[in-house]
Amino acid sequence: MTAAAPGPRTNMGQPVPRYDAAAKVTGRATYASDMPLDNPAYAFLVTSAIAKGRIDRFELDDAKRVRGVIEIVTHENAPKLKESKLYSNGGYAGTTIQPLKSAEIAHDGQIIAVVVAESYEAAREAANRVKVSYSAAAPSATFDSPGTTTAAAKGQNSQFKEDPKVGDFAKAFDAAEVKLVASYETPTQHHNPLELFTTSCAWMGDNLVIYEGSQFVHGLKNGVAEQLGIDADKVRVVNPYVGGGFGSRGSMTPRTAIIAAIARRLNRPIKLVPTRDQGFTITTHRAETRHEIKLGASRDGRLVALRHEGAEVSSRADAYCVGGTKTTTRLYACPNVDSLVSIVRADRNTPGFMRSPPEVPYLFALESALDELAVELKMDPVELRRINDATRDPIDGKPYTSRSLMACFDEAARAFGWSQRSPQPKSMSDGDWLIGYGCAATCYPTLVGPSAARVRLQRDGRTRVEIAGHEIGTGAYTVIAQTAAERLGVPLEKVAVFMGDSDLPPAPVAGGSNSTASTCSAVMMVCDQIRQRLFKALMPSDSLADKAKETVGISPAPSTQAAKGDRSLDIEKAFDALGVGVVEEYGEWKPEGAPLDSFRAMHSGQVRLVGGHQMKDQIAYAFGAEFVEVRINRFTHEIRCPRLVGAFAAGRIMNPRTARSQLMGGLIWGMSSALLEATEIDERNARYVNDNLADYLVPVNADVPGVEVILLSEEDDRINPVGVKGLGELGNVGTNAAICNAIYHATGQRIRRLPVRLEDIEL
Repeated sequence: MTAAAPGPRTNMGQPVPRYDAAAKVTGRATYASDMPLDNPAYAFLVTSAIAKGRIDRFELDDAKRVRGVIEIVTHENAPKLKESKLYSNGGYAGTTIQPLKSAEIAHDGQIIAVVVAESYEAAREAANRVKVSYSAAAPSATFDSPGTTTAAAKGQNSQFKEDPKVGDFAKAFDAAEVKLVASYETPTQHHNPLELFTTSCAWMGDNLVIYEGSQFVHGLKNGVAEQLGIDADKVRVVNPYVGGGFGSRGSMTPRTAIIAAIARRLNRPIKLVPTRDQGFTITTHRAETRHEIKLGASRDGRLVALRHEGAEVSSRADAYCVGGTKTTTRLYACPNVDSLVSIVRADRNTPGFMRSPPEVPYLFALESALDELAVELKMDPVELRRINDATRDPIDGKPYTSRSLMACFDEAARAFGWSQRSPQPKSMSDGDWLIGYGCAATCYPTLVGPSAARVRLQRDGRTRVEIAGHEIGTGAYTVIAQTAAERLGVPLEKVAVFMGDSDLPPAPVAGGSNSTASTCSAVMMVCDQIRQRLFKALMPSDSLADKAKETVGISPAPSTQAAKGDRSLDIEKAFDALGVGVVEEYGEWKPEGAPLDSFRAMHSGQVRLVGGHQMKDQIAYAFGAEFVEVRINRFTHEIRCPRLVGAFAAGRIMNPRTARSQLMGGLIWGMSSALLEATEIDERNARYVNDNLADYLVPVNADVPGVEVILLSEEDDRINPVGVKGLGELGNVGTNAAICNAIYHATGQRIRRLPVRLEDIEL
């Protein structure tokens, strides 16, 4: 596997090694399962074997005979919890389907009992002996299943408020010189983070401590407090490291509050480590989707009409949807646009956020359709995108803060060798292997949210940064440490960062690629408060203080040399003038355009992200271009992807090393979403079949021999103080379309349903 050196470094931080590297490779990094508990009991879940119906009775005698069993909790004796609204409707919960609430069954794998015992092994054995009698009903599993209901998403989900449209699509499409109508499908997919969905709860009097991998400790804290009916200040969530999330840990789980309530009843800490297969139903997933794209264009390739209709499967209880048309209708210049998103309700667990939630399925449809249109026009796919590049949002007419889409295409095409591509399908081969080249655009909205931080600077330069951010594997510790070191002019090795604890100053959810922009903006602001105190101590007059304020004003990247000069010479004098050995500051930062209640919401664990197309006078996105080579064996139809090349522009890159790692992983996941990943569903029983890592396919090293990441330097001073656009979710968007476009180039066969398997290839 190779990775190209970054481009010009005019707007890039230093590629320093990860702050937490040594802790992780030596095993000192502590995850939820590692947290020590005093004399814990162990819980094991019993989950439903049917997808629809009700429980008639439990037979528990055999289970209770297992040595060490303490209690078996069902809906008949469970602690009562208060209701919580869905995360996407302003609440905290990933699903409103509450476990152990009643005898009703809403989906397969629903939590129906919790066995508590002295050991994990005893709890597991007893859980396997619990017998349940059901009255089952025929479930509705997916699209086209009898009994599903379909309705427009608008009005059902507070996060999807519009079906974007402009102009007169019907008239323009009817008059278009070239027309394309095509349908596409993406499957259910599951996150499968390496760390299992562990929850440990311990009460200390009236105070609760939760050890759980979370992408939003303040949201989990407030959500569990709401369900338990206690003050949020009595709940603490701790998780200094998270073993992967990908969206699955972004909202409150259905298991946490019930485990906490059982621990309170037993007056004993409880540790729950669900199994891998239980993780498929007790948390969220990426919903399967269907799309119809209609494109109308002139002979020169200019789009004159675009309609994107999407449908997503959700649960009966929750009208969850991602509604990716808010991005696809804005990506290219087109005067006449229409869209519609629908929600299909079935007897399934509620979907949720999964890395690039709207963009991965919705851009698969659009970027595949663009390639089909290029074929129809006999035009190079890159040139078609160049002709339709936009400087303004076609829906609202707002200008992009910056847009480097075509610069990314040019860089990636050059590195990939796109000019060597023979346009004719099936025209490139190497022995028994047909070769195909494909490309696609990627984009992700630039989001940012309110955040707070506390910074403590000592006379000797040692610095402590406290912020309730989240290290989900992306390098958050590293970029926060870099921000403080750079802003204060202290050596990086003297900065200590503390995160993943709801007792620390609040930060937004680690999702929507907002974390770096949000947390680093807050840390930068607080570091500037410290700088101002030091300067004022040395220059007490108003005029000099005003001059100092100009010197320390927030800017994307102050000169490190100048910063060191300002401080290394004067820091001792400043501390002497202040008469202290330590300076500490706390601050709360919010982005321009954030709602008035942002700080209140931040402390109560609610999200107020702004950006993307929601900005008042402009629109902000990160962009990229991805190119792939596929090889397909003429005889076995085996599909291989020997090369992935991506070029990305995402504002200031805080750390090229960690950024490249994120984008490399995204490219690999994008390939996986095209060729490997799908959660198979038994449509008769609405049950997931491959709920394990033996049958749920993910790529290994042999599947990805060549990955090249190109980082473009891009300056954008209109998005946030640090100039960061976010890139954690940028890399895996569009790759699935690029793969299918390459398969068409290799074989002449257009595949519109994911994932593509060798049995789908017809030669």
